Amino acid sequence: MSVHSTEISQNVTVSVADPSAIGLFGLAMVTLVASSQKLGITSDLSYVLPVAIFLGGLAQIYASINDAKLNNTFGSTAFGAYGFFWLVVASCWLINYGVFGVTLQQAVDVNQLGFIYFGYLIFTLFMTYGAAGTHKVLFSIFVLIDFLFLGLSMSTFGVAPELGHSLAAYSELLIALLSFYGSGASVLNTHYKRVVLPVGKALIK
Repeated sequence: MSVHSTEISQNVTVSVADPSAIGLFGLAMVTLVASSQKLGITSDLSYVLPVAIFLGGLAQIYASINDAKLNNTFGSTAFGAYGFFWLVVASCWLINYGVFGVTLQQAVDVNQLGFIYFGYLIFTLFMTYGAAGTHKVLFSIFVLIDFLFLGLSMSTFGVAPELGHSLAAYSELLIALLSFYGSGASVLNTHYKRVVLPVGKALIK
């Protein structure tokens, strides 16, 4: 008597929605609120903190994880890197407020924050080249992020600090406005299956 075993293979496809809209919305919100503080429209950072943690940080990390499921290396890297950036910045603010104790608060060396900004400037420069292969709105956002980190590096290291602060503040505000547009385009163009808000063709194919 022979026993025949039959193996049945089944492919399961899991659909994941494009997470760009929520990622760009998170970026838009955190840069809008943060720029309002830099421009002197609002004061202090108490209410910037939750926006940095939940929208700048977690919303972009959520987008990063879902972009990874779509095998989108560029999107996953970008959203992940900037999401964790805002968590780092929020942690730095908490240290400055003394939330983690006086010892850490008194041991702050602001130049270390300057090197964080400078490292992200390097990262954003090559990511800008990658963004040129997506569409013009996203490329423009990355160019503005370059100027943001340049301004933050300058002001933190004390190199023309007033110019650096202004460069960072206005770049951040423009990032917010373009990110709102990009988020809206991602939602509406997908929802209506046609171009409602044009984003422009890629600069590099």
